[in-house]
This record gives sequence, structure tokens and C-alpha cells, in this order.
Amino acid sequence: MAFVRRKGNSFYLVHNVRRGGKVRQLHLARLGERARITDQVVREVSKKHPFVELNWRALREQMNQQVDLADGSSPAIQKLVTNLRALNLELADLFPPLLRISETPTVARELLVQLRLLQSTLQVKLNQFDRKRGRFSNATLRMQGR
Repeated sequence: MAFVRRKGNSFYLVHNVRRGGKVRQLHLARLGERARITDQVVREVSKKHPFVELNWRALREQMNQQVDLADGSSPAIQKLVTNLRALNLELADLFPPLLRISETPTVARELLVQLRLLQSTLQVKLNQFDRKRGRFSNATLRMQGR
């Protein structure tokens, strides 16, 4: 059975294998600081370990349930909030005239594409936190009261 374990600041996808009466852990993939099982991870593990059968759906569900947004002291939440604050500051310092100064129009176009992608992702996430969704309704109401 495969599972995700944390070692230091990184997460790993591992699988227990019995050899010679002993259980050994086969490291299938390094998932990084945030345990995410992407399509690329699935492809790489399937290619590197074709005889290991994994329930990818169950593993992804396990990962989705690991981050508890209600626990404000969680290291994952603290890091997410810190990154969001830093991104807000970076975006606040970005002005359209700076894009015109860019050496290549490709850089400006890529930046605009990424900003639009960020905008749509934020809209989806904000909709998920909508007050109709249940447990996060108090946070939504507090934010609207500011």
C-alpha cells in the first residue's frame, strides 16, 4: 500500500515492500514541500515503477484532506498566508508603465497571461469560500464587515 510520508520539510510517496521477511520502504517520488500528486507525478511513477499498482484517486483524496484550513496554526496555512501577503505586495508594486519598458513584448504578454490566470483562479477559490459553503461562512462574513 502506498502512502505519503513527511521527512524533514519534504513529502515523499512511498510503498511498503516485503523482502526476505522484512518490510522495506520503496520511495516512489519526492513530492516537495507541499504534498501534491500531479499528473506528472502519476506519469513518472508509473513509468519508473510499472509493476507497483497504486490507487491514485485514494492518494489524491488523502492529500486533499491533509490541509485543515480551520487550523490557523498549521505550518501549511501559515506558509500559504505568508506567500499570499508577499504576492499582494509584489502585485501592488507592479504598474502598467513598467510593462511597456520591458525589453521584449513576450515578457509583458506572459505576465498578463499569468495575471489573468491568477484572477480566474482567485475567483474560483473565492466562490468556493462563498457563505453558502458552510464551515467558512464566518470568515466570509468577517471579511465583508471590514
